[in-house]
Amino acid sequence: MNSILIIAHAPLAHALRECALHVFPDCANGVVALDVQPHTPPEETFAMARIAMDQQGSGQFLVLSDVFGATPCNVAQKLVDGVKSKLITGVNLPMLLRTVSYRHESLEALVARALIGGTQGIMQVAITAPQNQARKKHDPNIHDHQQ
Repeated sequence: MNSILIIAHAPLAHALRECALHVFPDCANGVVALDVQPHTPPEETFAMARIAMDQQGSGQFLVLSDVFGATPCNVAQKLVDGVKSKLITGVNLPMLLRTVSYRHESLEALVARALIGGTQGIMQVAITAPQNQARKKHDPNIHDHQQ
């Protein structure tokens, strides 16, 4: 089964992990979080990330990072090999929940699921229900059909 490593600016990585554990309490062993603290040298962050991966064993990893080009992502890029580990940046909670749900699939399939979960989890939501919104003068539908 794939492991998930979240590398993000503090305290985001641990917060995301805690949210995932709230929904999937049995995933604790497969989800690792590394918060990158301000003023921590990238070499030190890389060493901590390497230790975290080694402690998980020799399985495959999906590494999730927060912002492309920032220190967490730069460290993660040095960690992944593209075969036994893959990197996705722009992590959000829908993405993480999707990856936890499908950790048993192949790493390539897991990457696809993560990308779909992350993008489909972003949407604009109407403030009020349509039947409660002010009617426009030119609105031809004068009937509200409620069930």
